[in-house]
Amino acid sequence: MTQPTELSSWKELTTHHHDMRDFSLREELGKTNRFDQLSIHFQDMMFDFSKHLATNETIKLLTDLARQSGVEKMRDLMFAGSPINNTENRAVLHIACRAPKSASIMVNGENVIPFIHQVLGQMEKFSNAVRAGIHTGYTGHPITDVVNIGIGGSDLGPRYVVDALQDFCDGPKVHFVSNVDGSDINATLKNLDASTTIFIIASKTFTTEETMLNAQVAKDWFLKFAPQDAIEKHFVALSTNLDAVRKFGISEENMFPFRDWVGGRYSLWSAIGLSITLAVGFERFCELLDGARAMDEHFLSAPLNKNIPVLMGLLGIWYRNFYGYPTHLLLPYDRRLGKMAKFTQQMDMESNGKAIDRDGHHVDYATGPVIFGEPGTDSQHSFMQLVHQSPTPIPADIILCKNPAHDLYQNHISLMANCLAQTRALAIGQTLEEAGGDPSRIFTGNRPSTTIILPQLDPFHLGALIAAYEHKVFVQGIVWNLNSFDQPGVELGKILAKPIRRMIEDRTIEQNMDCSTKALAECLIK
Repeated sequence: MTQPTELSSWKELTTHHHDMRDFSLREELGKTNRFDQLSIHFQDMMFDFSKHLATNETIKLLTDLARQSGVEKMRDLMFAGSPINNTENRAVLHIACRAPKSASIMVNGENVIPFIHQVLGQMEKFSNAVRAGIHTGYTGHPITDVVNIGIGGSDLGPRYVVDALQDFCDGPKVHFVSNVDGSDINATLKNLDASTTIFIIASKTFTTEETMLNAQVAKDWFLKFAPQDAIEKHFVALSTNLDAVRKFGISEENMFPFRDWVGGRYSLWSAIGLSITLAVGFERFCELLDGARAMDEHFLSAPLNKNIPVLMGLLGIWYRNFYGYPTHLLLPYDRRLGKMAKFTQQMDMESNGKAIDRDGHHVDYATGPVIFGEPGTDSQHSFMQLVHQSPTPIPADIILCKNPAHDLYQNHISLMANCLAQTRALAIGQTLEEAGGDPSRIFTGNRPSTTIILPQLDPFHLGALIAAYEHKVFVQGIVWNLNSFDQPGVELGKILAKPIRRMIEDRTIEQNMDCSTKALAECLIK
């Protein structure tokens, strides 16, 4: 495939970037029609792109880049079930997990939609039984707590959604354990009652080291209080490895499968979302899927210059590759979205944090940015100093909910005012004259941001928001000619950990180890 830097649109964007050197957001935002031209309404959500370093010509050139890069073609191939994950020869079908029953998506001659809805039915039956007190613990008491044991996408997605939808959580309390650090699971288990706790073991292969170590700790703890045959009522598996699941002691009836065309960081829509259904109920989980499907349909049908995920992705490329900005900020003005940045870090940085393209060549251009963020207004008293006055601007997405889930009106007025003030301050800044002649109070402005306003934080709009970011990452990966759906960068550390673990367990030092690692290991075993 042609490298993106060789495309005519890329070269035109390079020239256009030079022509934009005197662009002023302060001046542009004085034009009354700019907001109307550069904002999009979608399902009662507002996506405002007017505070970007972009003109209509910028958007035209960026959408030309998307067309020349094959974004539309690859998008359509993904939705058709083609194996666009070329390194693993797999389809990429997290989008199928939210497709309606009437859909048909073929993979290797099989329509996968019936399988997806069969698993959804299994999730509905189980979660309804637990929440209604029909499925009880081994003593006959209702389930009060659920512990989801997983790592990566088996943890970050469900954890983010359950936390974001905390106002809808009317089922058992859901806890999450991911880290192999024993203090994580210890802190969780010490306050639980084994007779009223269910454990979800989330591992596709049922061999993930961190997850299986924690699963064994949970099982050993549970059997201190309960008989062996009680495992069937208290442990379920989200996996495809039936033999390993049975060996652990979990019956096939308590195994919720998913296929290899659902990548981990996109898996919350699949059986991995079981903890979500237990927390908020299956009906609300379906509303989450509905919101994501609505964004899927928009992504498929909207013109590129009015397509929310496409514009999000292309503007990110504009700053990463033409302005040279290496970082992107997520700033939700809603504490319930506190795990948004951590979840999106994995989705974005594991997908596009790569230097080898789809053809196996080393790229000579920048790819995925560093993603970080925390909720406002707390962030205004920590890193926003750097965001406003650092020599290197940081593009930002600023997210706000119009209607709160509480009646503390003055608090919400203050939150909304602070949110809009940050977007304005980033854009227009403050001149030396406006700062009263104090150079330390100069804000250069011209710092780009997208403002996203949700009507309220509910399952539907959260689903749409998450899907928008999924498709944004997809768009960027296609333009950068990357496979956004593998993760070879996570493997080397796992491989190197094995001989080091042997050294620590055997209290012997391998002589072929580098001097630094050898000395550090000696510090640990002496």
